[in-house]
Amino acid sequence: MEQNINRSGETLLSIEHLSVSFKTPRQMLHAVEDVSFCVKTGEVLGVVGESGCGKSVSSMSVLKLVQGDNVQYDAGRILFEGRDTLAMPEKELRKIRGKEISVIFQEPMTALNPLYTIGDQMGEVLKLHTRLSKREIGERCVEMLKKVKIPNAEEILLRYPHSLSGGMRQRVMIAMALIANPKLIIADEPTTALDVTIQAQVLDVMQSLRKEFGCSYIFITHDLGVISEMADRVVVMYGGRVCETAPTDVLFGAPAHPYTKGLIASRPGCNMSADRLPVIPGNVPSLNNKPSGCPFHPRCPEATERCAKAFPAETEIAPGHTVACWKYLAE
Repeated sequence: MEQNINRSGETLLSIEHLSVSFKTPRQMLHAVEDVSFCVKTGEVLGVVGESGCGKSVSSMSVLKLVQGDNVQYDAGRILFEGRDTLAMPEKELRKIRGKEISVIFQEPMTALNPLYTIGDQMGEVLKLHTRLSKREIGERCVEMLKKVKIPNAEEILLRYPHSLSGGMRQRVMIAMALIANPKLIIADEPTTALDVTIQAQVLDVMQSLRKEFGCSYIFITHDLGVISEMADRVVVMYGGRVCETAPTDVLFGAPAHPYTKGLIASRPGCNMSADRLPVIPGNVPSLNNKPSGCPFHPRCPEATERCAKAFPAETEIAPGHTVACWKYLAE
């Protein structure tokens, strides 16, 4: 199967001023507000932040997988190779899902259908998007399972998801995501349910496949250790907003936003001398009770009066390093 042409540095995906809300009988809940970031060809973009910060909603909106009568895309564009996926009809989006953009979901046991074999589920993507014969589809499925280091691939195709371990199921999900050779893979907490040893193996597989296929990743996770190893650039989100964006080494070496500093400081380390792990005080605000201004200001040790009045404009403090914080803006 033809591989992607790696034009490293070109913008593959651009999310521009995206806002997504959920309707409730009492009010509109603004899950994502004015979010913008891009993914370049061949790049791994990490998206980090606490639960409820808008990571998954922003990324899943790329394929309009955030659906329902209560979902409202309020503003913005999502340009994939120049095409606005938010403006696409469902029929056109189906041609992209799985073929040009794939998703590795957080929990493979719920993402995989328990009623169908691994082979049936892997082959479905190829049936929809290619003209391969049944024999060729089977061969392609075996090939991909071998690439993700699954032994006895022919036998695995005949088995059902419940008979596989968590690590094996996650490898199957990775194989399914790559089977049609997509240009972009959205990985939503792909290693959360795995133990540390299996997690390391899965990450190695994803890295090697990235090099082989030249695909790009949006890598969503809480684990800053994983991000430091996997990502080229990082987007930090809080309260449905983008706080900071920077190359990975810059973000970990010189974080700018107080929230980013708090996240990095609270990461466990081998050389910790303190008796207690540093924490960010307070809790993430709920969608029905979001603070005004910068959503982080109630928890921020550096907050001033204007932080509660309006959200600050994004400022570039170094090449490729932007931050949304009043302390970097002139009075």
